[in-house]
Amino acid sequence: MTDARLRRGRGSLAVSFFVQGVTFALLVTRIPAIQDRYGISDALLPAFLAAVPILAGVASVMTEKVVARVGPAVVLRWAQPFVLLALLAVGVGDRLWHAALALGLFGLAVGALDASMNMLGVSLQRAYGRSIMLGFHASYSLGGIAGASLAWVGAHWHLSLFVSYLPVVAVLLPLAFVGSRWYVAGGDGAEAVAEAGDGRGSGVAFALLLPLCLVMTFAYIGDSTVSNWSAKYLQDVLGSSEELATVPYNAYMVTTLLGRAVGDFGVRRFGAATVVRAGAVLGALGFAVVAVSPGAWVGIVGFTVLGLGLSVIVPQTFAAAGRLFPGASDAAVARLNVFNYVGFLIGSPLVGALGDAWSYRGAMLVPMVLVLVTVVYATSFGSRPARYGGGHERPRTVDVG
Repeated sequence: MTDARLRRGRGSLAVSFFVQGVTFALLVTRIPAIQDRYGISDALLPAFLAAVPILAGVASVMTEKVVARVGPAVVLRWAQPFVLLALLAVGVGDRLWHAALALGLFGLAVGALDASMNMLGVSLQRAYGRSIMLGFHASYSLGGIAGASLAWVGAHWHLSLFVSYLPVVAVLLPLAFVGSRWYVAGGDGAEAVAEAGDGRGSGVAFALLLPLCLVMTFAYIGDSTVSNWSAKYLQDVLGSSEELATVPYNAYMVTTLLGRAVGDFGVRRFGAATVVRAGAVLGALGFAVVAVSPGAWVGIVGFTVLGLGLSVIVPQTFAAAGRLFPGASDAAVARLNVFNYVGFLIGSPLVGALGDAWSYRGAMLVPMVLVLVTVVYATSFGSRPARYGGGHERPRTVDVG
């Protein structure tokens, strides 16, 4: 396999991350509009938001079994179109069960997509022999910026959800499907088998994976707070307009993009543990600013700092799982990915419940504390700048397309 083929595979995977960033942002930044369209009450909204990560977690577990037979590229090739079509379905219906069905299909497809996408990313990082995982997630953030900007346009011009979603899906659906032709994975065949002989790669020991699972959970509690509640927080607590309420997620994604764009260089220079610690401290600071914010623009600043802090944690958690279980990285990523949805499942209802029972300002302190706890587990990421795949700089690949 040529280096050029590997670069094309890396580029096509980056496109998939971008497409998913657009898709997810278009969903979460229009939650107030979805709520209004279907008449979902504030009391019922957390249940709808929780259903998506529950189904996604189920799909992630199932993906581990499917990938063992067909490989992650095949799963990703078909999961991404289903995610896009499910997004479009959210904008089509007008009854409560329509929303439940569309969001359920979205959750199932997203679980398979997230797991397979990160499996390919971890495998390619091993082939490259250096940190590249943050670059893939930077593409996701770039897509999130584009999606949030499109959502702002929809809110500004009072477009229906279907009118907002249809042209985006019409463009991204063929782009994702054609790009999937060039998926490749890092070829770790004999090397992985050899490394598995130390007992780590032959299976996934949950005791070893647990610290990373906790970090993933805490990071996604923070992320879900931004994606699910930032718009509502700005409108209901800080008194912003509907248009301005779409800005925090966009600002969050901008600084997430910046953090991930330079994050790989930071990991190579200072090591993953140092980068993760710094990210956790910045993330906690961002939540503190949001909680005490006197107005909408200061709140946006807080969400902006949040993006810079949280940006590095999730990609490095996936990468650490791949290093910890070199002979079973697909299984480790699939199981770790479940805690992505555990974080979403806990974070969204938790903030909503605390906001209703106490105050939304006080609710922001909970993810602040949990993100800060990540500092304790940062040693699981390694204490020194890491070399991947045994330190090999020249990539080797196998075709999984």
